[in-house]
Amino acid sequence: MSNVNIKPLDDRVLVEPQAAEEKTASGIIIPDSAKEKPQSGKVVAVGPGTKDVTMGVKIGDTVLYGKYAGTELSLGGKDYLIMRQSDILAVV
Repeated sequence: MSNVNIKPLDDRVLVEPQAAEEKTASGIIIPDSAKEKPQSGKVVAVGPGTKDVTMGVKIGDTVLYGKYAGTELSLGGKDYLIMRQSDILAVV
């Protein structure tokens, strides 16, 4: 588990995106310029929610989110996304 020193506010969630695929199922190596932006990741921090929003995700959940969801940020050399819980499409 990641030891991140950030606490999301309200209904926000901090997600560590999964690494982009390095090669296709048939073994073709994908160059950096052609890699798809990851659309799944692991929840590393969760806000407390609001009076109207109860948090349905927890630390350690693997989630799916939209291609353009969240705001990218870098902490301690790692990349993360911070997004509202409503930007998460599913827990897998």
